[in-house]
Amino acid sequence: MESRISIITLGVADLARAIVFYRDGLGFPTVSKVEDGIAFFTTGGTRLALYPLDKLAEDAGCPGCSKGSFGGVTLAHNVRKKEEVDEVLKLAENAGAKIIKPAQDAFWGGYHGYFSDPDGHYWEVAWGPMFTFDETGALIF
Repeated sequence: MESRISIITLGVADLARAIVFYRDGLGFPTVSKVEDGIAFFTTGGTRLALYPLDKLAEDAGCPGCSKGSFGGVTLAHNVRKKEEVDEVLKLAENAGAKIIKPAQDAFWGGYHGYFSDPDGHYWEVAWGPMFTFDETGALIF
């Protein structure tokens, strides 16, 4: 098996609102038109998908599952420059995100902060001197 994450799908309460947040607020380009109640966005190396939470739970074999305020999963957006952390957090806040942890120095030597999108999904925005990116913008470890 090849180690790869191809698509991250977020279950959302309001698909139209989530599309506006990610497409118009954060500027994520869609890779295809929204059809069949699912939206796909281009990201560096992976695709982000938005799908109604109840349908995602049903598809995963868990109809009726409820979502708490923190599901134990975070998504990370790594940036090339330290000052971009503050810029991305502000962009997210202006788009309707809640800032969970303002940008600050991290114990691991970088600089980061957290926001939650309108459906409560947690995103870390991080810069670190150890992060490098390839020509596509994908993070190299």
